[in-house]
Amino acid sequence: MKKNLKKVVATALSAIMIFSMVGCGSDKGTVDSGKNATGSETSTNENKDIVTLKWVQVGSGMPSNYDAWKENINAYLADKIGVNLEMEVVSWGDWDNRRSVMVNTNGEYDILFTNSGTYASDVRLGAFYDISDLVQTETKDLYASIPADYWEASKIDGKVYAVPTYKDSSMTQYFVWDKELADKYNIDYNSLTTLDSLTSALTTMKEGENTAPFVLNSLGLDSILATYDQMSAGLAALGVKYDDETRTVVSVLEQEDILDQLKTLNGWYKTGIINSDAATLAENPAYRSCFVAQGWSMAASTTWGPQMGVEATAVQWGKTIVSNDTVRGSLSCISSSSKNPQKALELLELVNTDSFVRDALYYGLEGENFEYTADGKVNKLNADWTMAGYTQGTFFNVSQLADDEVNQWNEVKELNANAEPSVLLGFTFDYSSVEDQLSNCVEIYNRYRSEILTGTKEPVAEVAAMMKEMRAAGFDDIMAVAQEQVNATYK
Repeated sequence: MKKNLKKVVATALSAIMIFSMVGCGSDKGTVDSGKNATGSETSTNENKDIVTLKWVQVGSGMPSNYDAWKENINAYLADKIGVNLEMEVVSWGDWDNRRSVMVNTNGEYDILFTNSGTYASDVRLGAFYDISDLVQTETKDLYASIPADYWEASKIDGKVYAVPTYKDSSMTQYFVWDKELADKYNIDYNSLTTLDSLTSALTTMKEGENTAPFVLNSLGLDSILATYDQMSAGLAALGVKYDDETRTVVSVLEQEDILDQLKTLNGWYKTGIINSDAATLAENPAYRSCFVAQGWSMAASTTWGPQMGVEATAVQWGKTIVSNDTVRGSLSCISSSSKNPQKALELLELVNTDSFVRDALYYGLEGENFEYTADGKVNKLNADWTMAGYTQGTFFNVSQLADDEVNQWNEVKELNANAEPSVLLGFTFDYSSVEDQLSNCVEIYNRYRSEILTGTKEPVAEVAAMMKEMRAAGFDDIMAVAQEQVNATYK
């Protein structure tokens, strides 16, 4: 455990606040596996019962050095809280199906990543454990580490079923460019701040490189819908414009601002700016010369560029917004069937308060994926780590990269502090009276989504066809109930 001790010294030098790491340098004896009375896996380590917890996340698949990483972190977790961790990192293309199967079949997991698209419906299925009391009584440091407003935004019917990830909990979109390629074609990317303003530059890149410069996968450019608060209904076609003081519930894809952007995408697809297989492509390639991402500007140099192996630059697209949906963009939920919900919360507390654990999840295995500097910062040794950092815990106890002139997490905090709140911040649509209609509309939307949001089909006709099916399935009933609840809340 020499590297753990090294981290303690380094973090102390950099004045990063962490909780007690006493004993992390002690050697471990042999671990014997067995089963406890409830059937959960346990181990005995120095007379401790070690509970094994399974955590399922989305990412780029299982890390190649997972076994070595697991051995390293489990030695620490066993000593700190009597836990061993089993991870399942599901690839992006398989995530929707895998998550749905696990939730609907009461699959074997203790902690599951989820987000605003499915959180409310999964809670109403009874999938997640009510942590309202437990998180405040048994993991007080966890509760205190996350702003009260974010706990409020995570509530369903007044109860907390998830630990919100305290990170870029507001939402800022960026156009991310391969800087060298953009400079090659003299693109003034800093002046390009709307979707349609990119057309000329992307056309130049397409003609010069003879390849599609704006690659999309089957999820399409769903970020164009981000200015509408979806009320946690899980149906992107339903929402309220985040700054609409009248709080009018609308059919989002029929709005003029959205249709205009869909027309832009369709034009790009026709001219080869968007890849021809976009509607069926499961996952994006590692390299894309221009794309849209949610985050913060410094992520161009700390994340997006290194992931592609190039120097990247990022230009903000639109305003920074905070809503229930943005706070719920990353949630850690404990299974209602977990035999160890308190231990699962203790693990999440450690992730959110202990930077050794947080760094291991965010950066990978010390010595293989990263190394610490003498002052407690991080040198990344490669870009091979496949876990997605935003699915795990707070960003604000992740160690700073050594070559960052300023701490990128300060930028994230500033974006959160200055975000414009949605007019529906704090409101969650109770769709129980129209649950069947909503389920049918979500199914219809999912059938049309890829071809609409990738520009593959002409949007006016395609949206009209989709909405005709949705209205036959009860879309207008959903809108009416939602509007009634909004009016009652903000009368």
